[in-house]
Parts: sequence; structure tokens; C-alpha cells
Amino acid sequence: MSRTSQAAQRRPPVSIQTDATPTDAIVLTDTAAAKVGELIRQEGNPDLALRVAVRPGGCSGFSYEMFFDTDVADDDVLQSFGDVKVVVDPASASLLVGATLDFKDGLTDAGFSINNPNATRTCGCGQSFS
Repeated sequence: MSRTSQAAQRRPPVSIQTDATPTDAIVLTDTAAAKVGELIRQEGNPDLALRVAVRPGGCSGFSYEMFFDTDVADDDVLQSFGDVKVVVDPASASLLVGATLDFKDGLTDAGFSINNPNATRTCGCGQSFS
């Protein structure tokens, strides 16, 4: 077995630690809130909320998911940023405490990005972390 294969098998377990409460799941910048609001208006359904979730998988252990949703469970964390509602399930909320969702529209940097201080390692794709 090569050294690379042995090193890959000895990776430490993924752990993310946070002291904040899950009610502060994620913050949207003004730019991100404006873009999400624009996208919701384009969908034509004012009842939509942005659901942000963390799922196992991706290059680094976890990956982010974002989609519009009308279903809000009793235990979901619900936050508002102006007219924009953001919904996060409890398991994801603990991994997103202190994270910021931003939107950039430039030549080299375009789209949504999440800056998560709980992530100890990220992938080059920007969509997965551990």
C-alpha cells in the first residue's frame, strides 16, 4: 500500500465544535439577502424560504445545500433578514452557527459562498468542509 493510501486511511475523525446556540444558525449579508429576495420574487411565491442544510458527503466530509422550501418543521430554526426567511434544520444549525452567507457578482468571484468559522478544512470547490 502506498504512503498516500495509508495517510488517507488514517485521517482523523471529523469534528466541529461550537459554543454558540443553534438559534443563530447563519447570517445573510445584505447582498445575499437582496439576491435571495430577488430570486424568490422571480419564483412568484412569497411563501418560499431559503433552506440551508449541511449533509454528509463532498470532498471534505460535509457539503452545503441551499434550496427554496415552503415546509417548516416545528424544530427548524427560522430566521428573517428583511423579507427573506431562512430555514435550517436543527442538525445543520449546530454546524452553521456563526456562518455567513454572502453573494458576489464579479468577473472572478460570482455566486453564493458560505464562510463558516466552524470548518477546520475546506475543499477547493468551496461547497464542502469538515
